[in-house]
Amino acid sequence: MSFYPLLQKYKDFALIESLQKVTPQQVAAILRKDRLQAQDFLALLSPTASSFLEEMAQKANRLTIQHFGRTVQLYTPLYLSNLCVNRCLYCNFNHLNESINRRRLSPEEIEAEAKAIAHTGLKQVLLLTGDVPGQEPLQYLVKALDIVNKHFTSISIEINALSTDDYALLVNHGVDGLTIYQEVYDESTYEELHPKGPKRDYLWRLDAPERGCQAGMRRVNIGTLLGLHHWPTEVFFTGLHAQYLQDRYLDTEISISIPRIKAGPEGYQPQAPVSDRDLVQIILAFRLFMPRLGITLSTRESASLRDNLIPLGVTKLSSGVNTAVGGHIDEDAQDGQFTISDERSTEEISQMLIQQGYQPVFQDWHNL
Repeated sequence: MSFYPLLQKYKDFALIESLQKVTPQQVAAILRKDRLQAQDFLALLSPTASSFLEEMAQKANRLTIQHFGRTVQLYTPLYLSNLCVNRCLYCNFNHLNESINRRRLSPEEIEAEAKAIAHTGLKQVLLLTGDVPGQEPLQYLVKALDIVNKHFTSISIEINALSTDDYALLVNHGVDGLTIYQEVYDESTYEELHPKGPKRDYLWRLDAPERGCQAGMRRVNIGTLLGLHHWPTEVFFTGLHAQYLQDRYLDTEISISIPRIKAGPEGYQPQAPVSDRDLVQIILAFRLFMPRLGITLSTRESASLRDNLIPLGVTKLSSGVNTAVGGHIDEDAQDGQFTISDERSTEEISQMLIQQGYQPVFQDWHNL
């Protein structure tokens, strides 16, 4: 199985022209529907739909409370390594970026990072590494999991694309969640942004979420880096991909992240900027299209914006974030993967949620 054949069906579809033809009457009719089709989702990403944000927001809020209650899950990333062989033009971990200090945490440092995060009360953690293929990096990750498992009840990974068997190995060592972004679904843009390295293999990356589902991951989180390509196109294909996975893997909780890329190494700037209003429309369209879809909002966004977007459909937030390797035990650690905008601690974000009438969830799963 692969999502690629479905994606190819839209290869000659005049998507941008279709967006321009959406009428106010169509949008109004879509908002009265209980279940949306792919074409409805596309229409909600149109310029015309941007005039219906208030109506979309009211329905999105109702659907989110219906399916998730007034709860928001909290987690934080733990960066194990920034070693990477890829040359992604937008990423600070780019192999050719000589301005950062490359390092990989020792077992003792992993233990200290895990303890520092666990001390905040968080029970969910996301482990990240750069892309260095081979069995030695995989075994390093297995040893890291054996350490981290002592401190958390739910562990997700955001690493290079693996085989089904390798994902299954990590599941057996306590991993229950996989986050992997396609980065950009447009193939030509993907090739331009990934000039060298194993990540250049578009299809291997595209099918990685499905391999994670087949390996027994409880949660699989996908997404596109907003700003790399025409956002309605990218969001549309992300939604189709999420629906494809949700329909086929009923035991797996499917979610999406909506990160907006900003500046990268050597002055890289996003080629298709996404405004705050665009981001609102994206969240609302996702929620109306897939009411049971988890939606994660990262600390790339400002504190005030994150606070205001929660009622629109967000179900998961990162907190107390540091994107540098060793950043939780060394406040002076530099060379993060990206610059964060919301620097609040887990306690501060928890209090914000409570003030808004939401319950911050530190634990929703225990991997026995």
